[in-house]
Amino acid sequence: MGLSEKLWDAFTTVIKMNDKVERMADTIKNQQARIEDLTMRLVRLETALEIALAAQGKPAPRRITKKGQEKPT
Repeated sequence: MGLSEKLWDAFTTVIKMNDKVERMADTIKNQQARIEDLTMRLVRLETALEIALAAQGKPAPRRITKKGQEKPT
């Protein structure tokens, strides 16, 4: 294999990698948007639950925290 063939192979490999990185960036961007949408939906559900429980005179449910974290106030 000559030097020019090695350079050409390296060049094509870089182009293919660039394409894969760009597709992965788009995928990550879409996943992040989905995560943010789900987070907002969860916040709305928690709010509706707290309002419904408060209307019935029941205390709000406990929130789950990670081990070592302080409880939210």
